[in-house]
Amino acid sequence: MTLVEQETLVRHTTAGAVRGAREGGVLSWKGIPFAAAPIGDRRFRRPTAPAPWAELRDATRFGPMAPQRVLRSMDVDPGIPISEDCLSLNIWAPRGAAPANTIDAKPVMVWIHGGGYFQGSTGQRYYDARHLAENGDVVAVSINYRLGVLGFVDFSSFSSSDGASSFGHGFDSNVGLRDQIFALEWVRDNIARFGGDPGNVTLFGESAGGASVIALMASPLATGLFHRAIAQSAPVTSVYGQPRAASVARRFLEIVGIESEEVQRLRDLDPLDLVDAGAELVHEVSSQVPGTLAMAPVQGDDVLPDAPLTVFREGRAPRIPLIIGTNHDESSFFKLMRSPLLPITTESVERMFTEIAADRPEFEGVGKRITGAYPAYPRRRTPAEVSRDAGFRMPSIWLAEAHSRFAPTWMYRFDHATPLLRVTGIGATHAAELAYVFGSFAPRGKDIVFRLGGRPEALRVSARMQARWLAFAHGRSPEADAAPLEWPQYDEAGRRTLIIDRDDAVVDDPDPEIREAWGPEVLSFR
Repeated sequence: MTLVEQETLVRHTTAGAVRGAREGGVLSWKGIPFAAAPIGDRRFRRPTAPAPWAELRDATRFGPMAPQRVLRSMDVDPGIPISEDCLSLNIWAPRGAAPANTIDAKPVMVWIHGGGYFQGSTGQRYYDARHLAENGDVVAVSINYRLGVLGFVDFSSFSSSDGASSFGHGFDSNVGLRDQIFALEWVRDNIARFGGDPGNVTLFGESAGGASVIALMASPLATGLFHRAIAQSAPVTSVYGQPRAASVARRFLEIVGIESEEVQRLRDLDPLDLVDAGAELVHEVSSQVPGTLAMAPVQGDDVLPDAPLTVFREGRAPRIPLIIGTNHDESSFFKLMRSPLLPITTESVERMFTEIAADRPEFEGVGKRITGAYPAYPRRRTPAEVSRDAGFRMPSIWLAEAHSRFAPTWMYRFDHATPLLRVTGIGATHAAELAYVFGSFAPRGKDIVFRLGGRPEALRVSARMQARWLAFAHGRSPEADAAPLEWPQYDEAGRRTLIIDRDDAVVDDPDPEIREAWGPEVLSFR
């Protein structure tokens, strides 16, 4: 096969042919539908296959983002539309990636974006995967999925046991996760046509995307669809039971003024009206019960029969290699954005522990034990540090502990911050590592985080981090020539953790006093 044949921009999917574009050293295809538009009767239902198309489809622009109110901080092209017809994916392949399943098929990396389950898009600048594909000899894929009320409020309690609604059309549970699984099935069935190996897929994601990675590892419906996983800053215990999900759904109906017997009217509301009502729900739930999410995966169905951490502790998760970690200063982002999702004041942290004890009496008094492990509490920034550990760090440690008993596991902590972020106290905040993983820093002179310098150092850290992620995707240990420091596997004996900073280091059991104070409990709500 000649290079010209390999570099054809026209590839054939199971639904029809698409034409992509050349972007520097890669080929790209964007906005490919992997499912039918989830509109009308399909709103709140599991995804279905897209209708085939006969004409050659242009695949040079990102598809619409899921309905949401776009924040300036998202750094997304304003030309990308907002629509319920959002179930599309994007592909970047190295130049020369053959459109056939050959011995030269490339490893595949599939990205799930974050955003608290109610915001985000694959079109955000940080998720540009050109560098991964070009430098790492991989085929990179990013997927959109339904968000907010449309993807993560569970109205299935209004359906009968056979899935049909007692009052009209039925409702499915966990439709956002079902979208992700459907996208992975599309990758399995189509990625060879873009030069990728469907038998060599690494699933990775950050924040809600990282937690989705863990949820899909725990889902029997996703078994075999990916073969390695990376979970960045994942709130893995933010998964709730069906009774709580039903109460959240009932409260949403109250907010929009719909009676239970008229629940089918949800399909008639404008999607942005659902977004605005969902924002009210998010603020209400997070204010009343700090540390909980109004919109999140639900356990107890065919997607997630059990809580992910339970599945991992019992050795029922796929025994595939896993990288998992958090950022040193996760909570400063939520303080900066004035987000209600993470309690960052002494009052809200204390109320979080009070609500946990009310929900699970066996945890009565545990808050005092935990906060006692933070010497400065409640002064300075320690309430936010407690919240950081409750939401991200400890759940990731518990998950790493569990998985390391059965499969290769590596744990990291991302500590690097530019001089500006250090001076302002923001530090290595939530999502700070994204530009390092993707190599997607803004052009020189346009990235505010380098106003006080630090760009050359950040690029060196980024090169090492990309090298580790890419080596892992190629089936090796996460070390490479660009990142020669050995990164030992995590286990409960040594708890060896890679600290990613100006210079990488491996530390045994960082902050053991805090880890021991939290104990092995899962401080979550049912």
